[in-house]
Amino acid sequence: MTISPTGDIARDPRWGRIAEGAGEDTYLGSRIAEARVKGFQGNDPADPFTVLACAKHYAAYGAAQAGRDYHTVDLSDRTLRETYLPPFKAALDAGVFTFMSSFNEWDGVPATGSKYLMHDILRQEWGFKGFVVTDYTSINEMIPHGVVADLKEAAELAVNAGIDMDMQGAAYQDHLVNLVRSGQVSLARIDEAVRYILRTKFLLGLFSDPYKYSDVEREKQTILSAENQAAARDVARKSIVLLKNDNNTLPLAKSTKSVALIGPLADNQRELLGSWSAAGDANNCVTLLQGIREKLGASATIRTVKGCGIDDYDTSGFEAAVAAARQSDAVILAVGEAAGMSGEAASRSELDLPGVQPELIKAVVATGKPVIVVLMNGRPLVLTDLQQQAAAILETWFLGTQAGNAIADVLFGDYNPSGRLPVTFPRSVGQVPLFYNMKNTGRPMNPNEKYTSKYLDVANTPLYPFGYGLSYTSFQYSAPQLDKKTFHGKDKVTITVKITNTGKMAGEETVQLYMRDLVGSVTRPVLELRGFQKVNLAAGASKSIQFELSAADLAMYNRDMVWTTEPGDFEISVGPHSAQLQTVKLTYLGSN
Repeated sequence: MTISPTGDIARDPRWGRIAEGAGEDTYLGSRIAEARVKGFQGNDPADPFTVLACAKHYAAYGAAQAGRDYHTVDLSDRTLRETYLPPFKAALDAGVFTFMSSFNEWDGVPATGSKYLMHDILRQEWGFKGFVVTDYTSINEMIPHGVVADLKEAAELAVNAGIDMDMQGAAYQDHLVNLVRSGQVSLARIDEAVRYILRTKFLLGLFSDPYKYSDVEREKQTILSAENQAAARDVARKSIVLLKNDNNTLPLAKSTKSVALIGPLADNQRELLGSWSAAGDANNCVTLLQGIREKLGASATIRTVKGCGIDDYDTSGFEAAVAAARQSDAVILAVGEAAGMSGEAASRSELDLPGVQPELIKAVVATGKPVIVVLMNGRPLVLTDLQQQAAAILETWFLGTQAGNAIADVLFGDYNPSGRLPVTFPRSVGQVPLFYNMKNTGRPMNPNEKYTSKYLDVANTPLYPFGYGLSYTSFQYSAPQLDKKTFHGKDKVTITVKITNTGKMAGEETVQLYMRDLVGSVTRPVLELRGFQKVNLAAGASKSIQFELSAADLAMYNRDMVWTTEPGDFEISVGPHSAQLQTVKLTYLGSN
């Protein structure tokens, strides 16, 4: 069993566990959740090369107030159902075998004790047949939440809510027998929980071979195999997002004679594993220095200077960093967070690069050399100053064992970056929570009118919008075309757009489809992602991309909390990201 996928929608980058999920968008989060479930579980749970998936953290954990882990969540049922539940329903529809309850409360009751979440929705509405496990000691934690007086009450609340397995807390071990004897918990409920768990073990084949997942020889052949390392490298480089590339600074030529590689993450293995690396061995990680050295060979000079630590205030290494930059043909700065700065219990009140890294960047930029910044981090950062200073910026996240090779592939043009941001990057921490599919207000932002929704000191817009990412080539979009402008009932609408690679090298583009419900019985977001497709085009090549929409793709919870598609006008938009779109109008006439 793996404790994944994380279905949490997260819109506040101060929350460290944003690193574990799929970002801010419900549609994207749902598609990624179902893909991960299928990847983990495969087609046969008894196959020893598969593993049980666990959809976590159910539910709304990513909406923690102030971005502070474990903090209160206060949502309407509408927001819960529209934004935070769909990735979990997608995981269930993909066949996930287990769910994990979340630490947070919802509607005044901790999720672990919420009959509404665990029984009414998960079992009754959705028909889930697997088992539900708590997060680590979350039954015990209902005592400080203040809804139970002691662990016995906590165990009673949890098991009657629908929690089948207690992770680590010993609440069930110590109290279930007496709760059943006293009649506070029915034997039928115990039988139900046991049945869910044993059924899952049976489907895994553990009754016929309880040691099937403990094959030492298979482990030796599989872990860090050449095939898996190649896959890790491919996944890593596809995850890199090019945020800036002035004057085609990148890719660098492989004939580059000297490189200054500066920064606390230039030759670092440990941080590459990111948060929750568990049994990961940092000794197996390829550093950025190693990746560049492998790419350029022994004839190139690589001057590696740490410059400063990740989160300290020692500037004594600045002088050596500046000297290395002045002597080199190319300057690469590897900066970011430590792995432990994101993930569980790793909330931050500020989103700037920690320590004196901003000052190191400023000192190196002052040399006048074009500076390439390689970011390693688990969350969106505030990069407003860096956007002005750097010639090129690569967002590489924490890429794991093949990080150095993957980043070098992108830096030197062996791979044209194709990653897109699954989450908005703010201009200032004061903007958060900031996400693309906000709702409008009665006084939308107007820079020429005082009494509209805006800041006095910063634009409403993000620094980098959802879906954003550059390429070493360029793409041109035709205006989207609809095969019909009105539809009803079970009709399908086809949207066609032609994409042309107008640059000089092959590249991959992620074409994104959005919608907007212009008038609803309740307020609707200004944009909602409804599809995306990747297309790989040679230089000068074109391809027509088609999307298909039905009434179900336009549905919402109406004023009476009924899931339906209301007749009316919709805007359908296509483009490379959420802030660069071309739009056409579509009218839904109703079910008849």
